[in-house]
Amino acid sequence: MPEKGKLGELMELVLPKGISAAAFDAALADFRSVVGDQWVLATDSDRETYLDAYALGDGHNHAPSAAVAPASVEEVQALLRLANRHKVPLWPVGRGKNLGYGSAAPAIPGTMVLDMSRMNRIEADGHFAHALIEPGVGFFDLYNHLKDNDIPLWMSVPGNAWGSVIGNALERGIGYTPFGDHTDMLCGLEVVLPDGEIVRTGMGAMEGGKAWQHYQHGFGPDWAQMFVQSNFGIVTKAGVWLQPEPEMSAKVTINLPKFEDISWAVDVLAELRRRDVIQHNIVFGNYLHDASVFSQRSEWYDGPGAIPDDVSQKIIDHYGSGWWSFTLRLFGYEGTVKSHMQVLRDMIEPKLGKALEFTEWRKGDPIEKSARGIPSVLALQIVNWHGGRGGHVGFSPVMPPDGALALAQAKRMKARFEEAGLDYYTSFTMGRRHISNVNLLIYDRDNADMIARTRKLFETLIEDSAKMGYAEYRTHPDFMDRIARGFDFNNHALFRLNERLKAMLDPNGIIAPGKNGIGTALKGGAA
Repeated sequence: MPEKGKLGELMELVLPKGISAAAFDAALADFRSVVGDQWVLATDSDRETYLDAYALGDGHNHAPSAAVAPASVEEVQALLRLANRHKVPLWPVGRGKNLGYGSAAPAIPGTMVLDMSRMNRIEADGHFAHALIEPGVGFFDLYNHLKDNDIPLWMSVPGNAWGSVIGNALERGIGYTPFGDHTDMLCGLEVVLPDGEIVRTGMGAMEGGKAWQHYQHGFGPDWAQMFVQSNFGIVTKAGVWLQPEPEMSAKVTINLPKFEDISWAVDVLAELRRRDVIQHNIVFGNYLHDASVFSQRSEWYDGPGAIPDDVSQKIIDHYGSGWWSFTLRLFGYEGTVKSHMQVLRDMIEPKLGKALEFTEWRKGDPIEKSARGIPSVLALQIVNWHGGRGGHVGFSPVMPPDGALALAQAKRMKARFEEAGLDYYTSFTMGRRHISNVNLLIYDRDNADMIARTRKLFETLIEDSAKMGYAEYRTHPDFMDRIARGFDFNNHALFRLNERLKAMLDPNGIIAPGKNGIGTALKGGAA
């Protein structure tokens, strides 16, 4: 049996469904023969490491049975073949830092984590502005590689840059530069299928092909999107397009004093986005974005219920943040940037009632002044808002980029948060033709009442959004089945298609069973 550790009294070993203790021991022995003894991680403390750090509860409802860490695609192939033989399901993670969306924890308890953080090779091409990377490459790794090798390429990074570049792209994560739709920047995947066979998408399907990272498709169907937010294969390499260093960048942060200002601002920004004056995702966030990073709730209010509006105003006045704030960034040749700066002034200043103050950067200036994506984990400070063992879970429905709809959504969501006695932390992240309304439910993991209210609020928000015709684009494993069931056109035709593909490609349910509601055959957890 896997070794017991100090946390044995806190965490029961959960085996994959239908697998006996002896059979699981045999599987671990075979896995060790592939990766070495030290890379099969099966103690209590190992399993605790892979739990969801922000779980709504103790997280044991998504407890892994163990973890295994391959160092190469060949080892991934060998592990998959063994997993099929032993019927031990694997949950692939790049770095396991999908914080707020489950971290490294599997959807179904007893699933074994396939930790690919050792696979961290980088090949970057400064001339053609792309890189070929493995899933263990984090945003800091890629940033340092470009910087240390004087490669004149800029990255797009998410708010929490602790995670995997590939993992974030496969979960449809975003950043805040023109290359911020990370999934769209993938160009050429190498994927190990459930039976251990390797396929390459796009032009990589040609032996010796020279255009794998240059053209996103190929000949015939383009299967790359099949492996985004799915469990049909394990991505072991991916091409990513990067941004050539511009001649100039400029950025401006805009604070809106009133709650209702969201209406006109969303309409103006959506028009600028559609016309590519603004070429990046815009995070239109409320005042708690600043307050929760730089202070704790008790400094402002320690009473019952959600923060009252008069306390909210005190926070806004202290930070000068406005009820809403957002940062706009411009990139390119100086003439283009200057022209777009004037367009922003013409469209925003009359509504705002004051001049925009831009920070400009040109080649040779200190990089900190630029609008370049620089990795940071500062945003994770929000979990200290309540003190204690903090956590957050994201509820992120997608909606049209319409000001009236955004204001109505904000009113509806704020009221729901206040009913639950939770502080309303939200942002409206504007893409090319949509908004992701990212709401973070922040809680103290040791406050059972707060956890219960948070879970109930999340369930209520799912129901509210469905009535409005909105659904999440990404969610925590606790809610994957619920969200998947909401895509119910033609008697859940999409769900049935996914299940048919899963059954064909992965009849033993080896890769990430239950991910995004796909592959329900292994439901049931512990044996």
